[in-house]
Amino acid sequence: MADAADFTNNAKLTQYIGVMINNEQYGIDISFVDNIVRMQRITRVPKSQPFFPGVINLRGEIIPVMSLRRKFGLEDDVFTTKTRILILKPEPQASIGFIVDEVKEVLSLSEDDIDHVSNPDDRNTYVTGVGKHAKGLISIMNVPAVLAEKEAT
Repeated sequence: MADAADFTNNAKLTQYIGVMINNEQYGIDISFVDNIVRMQRITRVPKSQPFFPGVINLRGEIIPVMSLRRKFGLEDDVFTTKTRILILKPEPQASIGFIVDEVKEVLSLSEDDIDHVSNPDDRNTYVTGVGKHAKGLISIMNVPAVLAEKEAT
C-alpha cells in the first residue's frame, strides 16, 4: 500500500496564476511569471501591432505590454482597480507584460486535473487544455503560442 508521500511524488503538481480576461478564467504557468504590478501609464509606441498598446517603465526596465483582450479578438480593455499587468519572463533576458482584468488566485493542478487539447503544438492554439479545480474550470494558457505570434502578425 502506497503512503501519502509516494502519492505526492507520483502526482506532479504545477502551479498556475488564475487570471480573469473578459469574464473567463485562464491559468498562466507560474514559472513564466516574474512579477504582478498594478495598472500604470502605458507609453504608446508608433506603428506597433494593435494588441501592443505600448511600453511601461518598471524600475528602470522598459517592458512591452500586450493586451490579451485585443490579442484574443475581444473588446478593448476596461481598466479598473483590479486590472493588473503580469510581467512574464519567457527568456532570461526578455520581459513582457500581459494586461489582465483581475488576478484571482494561485492554483495547483496535476496532469490528471487537465484535459489537453488535441494539438497543443498548433501555434494558433492559445489554450493547451482545461483544468478542473474546486471552484470550476480554468483554461490553461499556451504562453509560448501567444508570444510566438507577436512576430508573425
